[in-house]
Amino acid sequence: MRILIVDDHAVLRSGLRLLLHGKDGLEVVGEAGEAAEALALARRLRPELVLLDLSLPGLSGLDLLQRLRAEMPWLKVLVLTMHDDPEYLRRALEAGAAGYVIKRAADAELLAAIRAIRRGETYVYPTLAAQLVTRPPEGAAPPASPPLSQREMEVMKLLVLGHTNAEIADQLGVSVKTVETHRARLMEKLGLRTRAELVRYALSHHVV
Repeated sequence: MRILIVDDHAVLRSGLRLLLHGKDGLEVVGEAGEAAEALALARRLRPELVLLDLSLPGLSGLDLLQRLRAEMPWLKVLVLTMHDDPEYLRRALEAGAAGYVIKRAADAELLAAIRAIRRGETYVYPTLAAQLVTRPPEGAAPPASPPLSQREMEVMKLLVLGHTNAEIADQLGVSVKTVETHRARLMEKLGLRTRAELVRYALSHHVV
């Protein structure tokens, strides 16, 4: 997986390069300290993953994320940021981020996020993901959606939090095959194909 690192701190970029380059088939192909440089490098180098800080000089990281996804919809973006506010997480996921990790996380956490994204999954820093599972705002009415069973709702929430089918089966006390069946049914009902689409659906419908 070819990676572009975007962060305005040169020391952090160097540390990330040392951590990632050559590990698990990862290749750091470039670094950028601000949005315009990052956009130019992404166009030229065609990375598969952008490791993106939200706090950048000039154009913000969220604005850059939207630009990258608009121009290169196949590109995966993993946000690596100091912001542990769920609102930043919501905005990043709605803009198309494939993952969200806090900078204070351990090295293993970052590598786990990259592996998950490489598998086509959405990864959210666990303690921050837990804060998303809240009731809808007072008086807020979620958009209409197809009816889901209570079990399908439970499976959806756990999928959005990044759990695997095996982990969900263990938590709910059912078989993995049962989880797979519930997952297939809810995705079919909602007309969704990927976990990233499921995350965006859950956010817009106040499921999380």
